[in-house]
Amino acid sequence: MKWTYKIYIGALAIGMLASCQSTQSYQHLDIAVKELYRDTQEGDTLSIGMMPWQTLFKDAKLQELITEGIENNLDLKIGIERLHASESLLKQSKAAFLPDLSIGGGVKRSRLSYPQGFGFVKNATQYDVFANTSWEIDVWGKLASSKRAAYYRMLQSDAGQKAVQTQIVAQIADYYYQLLALDQQQTIIEKTIVNRKVDVETMQKLKESNVVTGAAVVQSEANYYDAEATLPGVKRQIREVENALNVLLGKPVGTIDRANLTVQELPIEPNIGIPAHLLKNRPDVMAAEYELAAYFEDVNAAKRAFYPSLNITGGAGFSSYEFKDWFTSTGLFANIAGGLLQPIFNKRQNKTRLEIAKASYQEKAYNFQKTMLVAGQEVSDALYAYEMAGEQLTMRQQQVDKLALAVDYTKKLLVYHSSTNYTDVLTSEQAHLYAQLAHSNDQLLEWQAIIKLYKALGGGWRE
Repeated sequence: MKWTYKIYIGALAIGMLASCQSTQSYQHLDIAVKELYRDTQEGDTLSIGMMPWQTLFKDAKLQELITEGIENNLDLKIGIERLHASESLLKQSKAAFLPDLSIGGGVKRSRLSYPQGFGFVKNATQYDVFANTSWEIDVWGKLASSKRAAYYRMLQSDAGQKAVQTQIVAQIADYYYQLLALDQQQTIIEKTIVNRKVDVETMQKLKESNVVTGAAVVQSEANYYDAEATLPGVKRQIREVENALNVLLGKPVGTIDRANLTVQELPIEPNIGIPAHLLKNRPDVMAAEYELAAYFEDVNAAKRAFYPSLNITGGAGFSSYEFKDWFTSTGLFANIAGGLLQPIFNKRQNKTRLEIAKASYQEKAYNFQKTMLVAGQEVSDALYAYEMAGEQLTMRQQQVDKLALAVDYTKKLLVYHSSTNYTDVLTSEQAHLYAQLAHSNDQLLEWQAIIKLYKALGGGWRE
């Protein structure tokens, strides 16, 4: 029993030593965020990235689609399962601090040689039941480092899940506004087809009155068929975008219920400013740093593998050659032992493990830097794209207005004045159609710039 007390006292002393040991923990990296952007203004765009998607996208039909996508998107479901797996690994790393326990039992029938039987027995039956335990005391913090690594990987999986949701929300919104823009373009083309059909009839009447020649009639008909030929391409694009959106929603292809582009209101002002707290909101940046922290702890664990390990083992049970004496005090046995194991030569396993851990950590450090640079590029691009889209849309609206006047003027001149011909009408009509389609596309570009900025700032995962 004295030896038992000595073992307990020794284990307690080593445990106290371990608790006093200082361990190196991962330190959050401070990044000069403003240096990641160009042409910034004073201000803070964090409020945009911090907005719940319900606040940014006010269209009720779009909100329904995003909700459906978050619930049913297959990539999000895959991410949830990965998160569950990382949570299980964290639980396992915590359980590593606990002792192992196993139980067993058996009955063994033996035929003994004469000397072992002492001349009395030739056959013996042994009855056993036992419990064994072993416990590695984390003196140097190896298990603690492994637990922290598992914890950071769980946080990485969680951040990765949020990053996927950010992408899904942005992609659903992008497809939705593509559909609205294509719907508007289809409406423009259909109205143009109706107008050009009227133009053909008008040219035929003017020819009968000797105001225009047969060439003008043929040109008007060609102009009509040009508009007709444009329509199938737009319808094809609508079908393709609808199908792609349905895949994002995790359901078979079909039509998408939607509003129209003219009723959409932009949620923010053009003067946006500097995203000063990008690290706190972008899930992919958070995931990259959590991954870096996990590999930092892997290095710590690999270093501590060089230190001796302290193990306490014990066992107890009942063993007897007589069934009636199996669970009596005469059959009771027990043992307890403690030991230190210092690795001396293990075929370079520990050294290789440490070198790999250090190289992997440096790789993740470079990956984190790359993630930050890409994040800065995406925010800078989105900021400038939004600014330029607003200017482009303003200029395009003026072009559409002027070309509408040009079409009206040339048609009147064709009827009432001989200084013009149908070629002038044709040119102005074609320019007006393409300007209208471009105006619709410019509206889409403005919305896409907002969506990209929202995604670049990490928006879409907050409720």
